[in-house]
Amino acid sequence: MTAIPADPLDLAVQIWRRADAVCFDVDSTVIEEEGLDGLAVFLNKGEEIKAITHQAMDGGLSFRDALRKRLDILKPTQSQVLEYRTEQPSTLTAGVHDLIALLQARGTSVYLVSGGFDTLIYPVADRLGIPRKNCFCNKLLFDDYGNYSGFDLSLPTSDSGGKGRVIQRLIDEHTYQNVVMIGDGATDAEASPPARTFIGFGGNVVRSSVRDQAAWYVTNFASLSNALDCQRR
Repeated sequence: MTAIPADPLDLAVQIWRRADAVCFDVDSTVIEEEGLDGLAVFLNKGEEIKAITHQAMDGGLSFRDALRKRLDILKPTQSQVLEYRTEQPSTLTAGVHDLIALLQARGTSVYLVSGGFDTLIYPVADRLGIPRKNCFCNKLLFDDYGNYSGFDLSLPTSDSGGKGRVIQRLIDEHTYQNVVMIGDGATDAEASPPARTFIGFGGNVVRSSVRDQAAWYVTNFASLSNALDCQRR
C-alpha cells in the first residue's frame, strides 16, 4: 500500500499525477485576460469594472453580486459581445495547449469551469480541443432586439460555490476519484472540496489570498506538464 504523503504539497502532486479529471478556470488562467474586463475596456468602461472584479476575485464580494454589478454597468448588447469576440480574440496562456493535450493523451477528462460567458468560452474550448459539453459557464440573456436583459441565474457558475457544485455533479455522474481544480481566483479555491485538490495558478495575476489557500501554487503550466512527464520516465 502506498503511503499517504504528510506534506500538503507532496499530496497535491500525487493527486495531480493520478487525476482522472481536471477542471480549469478560464479567465486569467487558461487565457491571459479577464473576459468581462476586456469587454468593459472595449466598451470604454474598463476602470469602472476592474475594481469590482478584483474585489470579487479576492473573495471580498459574492460572485453573483459582483457579476450583477458589472453587467448593470456594461449592459452589453448581443452585437457588441460578438464584435468584441471577433475583434479581440482571447490569448491562450503559454503552455496551456500542451498541458491539455498531454492530459487528454493520458485519458484524463478535461473541463472548463468558468464564471465567464459561453459566447466567449466556447471559442477557447474549440481552440483547445475541449468538447463544448465539457464547458460549464454562464449565459448572457438578451431580448428580441439584442439588448441585455440579464444572465441565467439557474446556472451554478453564476454564484459563489457554483464551481464546487459542478465538480460534485461530475463526480456523481462519472465516479471520478481524483478531480483537480486549477485556477487563479477565490471561486476556484473554494471548489476543493469536492475537488481532491486545488492548484493555484499565478501565471497571469497573483492573488495572495488564493496563493495562501493552495497546497500547490504555480506560475506557469510547464511546471504541471513536467510533473506528469517525470512520472512517465
